[in-house]
Amino acid sequence: MRIMIVDDDPLVQESLKIILEKDGDIEVSRLCSSGKEAVAAYGEVKPDVVLSDIRMEEMDGLAATTEILKMDPSAKVILLTTFLDDEYINRALKVGAKGYILKQDCASLATAVRAVNGGQTVFGGKIVERLPDLLNRSESFSWEEFDITPKEREVVELVAEGLSNKEIAQKMFLGEGTVRNMISSVLGKLDLRDRTQLACFYYQRIKI
Repeated sequence: MRIMIVDDDPLVQESLKIILEKDGDIEVSRLCSSGKEAVAAYGEVKPDVVLSDIRMEEMDGLAATTEILKMDPSAKVILLTTFLDDEYINRALKVGAKGYILKQDCASLATAVRAVNGGQTVFGGKIVERLPDLLNRSESFSWEEFDITPKEREVVELVAEGLSNKEIAQKMFLGEGTVRNMISSVLGKLDLRDRTQLACFYYQRIKI
């Protein structure tokens, strides 16, 4: 698994590199010092996951994530920051980041990177606790209005819990292909782009 680290502090770069490469299954392919540098390098490096700080002088991590996803809609970006900032979390959800983790949680960083590489969306524990307060939810959502079946509803709920397609398939006794098709069907019905937007939609419009 190849990772690109984006942080304007050389000490943080090296520390994250040591943490991630400790078990041998993760390789840090590039260290970038700004969002602008990361955007320029992404096409060359083609990392499996981008791990980016948010606050940087020359293009911040949120802007860089937006640009990277324009180039590659399937890109997987985790935002790593010291700030439990409501505005940052909201913007991270909107731009399509696959994870938002506090630097204080670096002990679980490698696990989070593996999960995101496997198709999951990962938010740190303190951030998950804040999601219901951050997202404006409506009590009037109707599954039937969007022609979403009970099985699809169950899949949506499991996606929102952060389960991978494989884990959902095992839990619901379905094939992974069936789960993948059901998620694609729901995304089409709700006019959403990906699993991250689906999870956000669930917390914003459905889960009360």
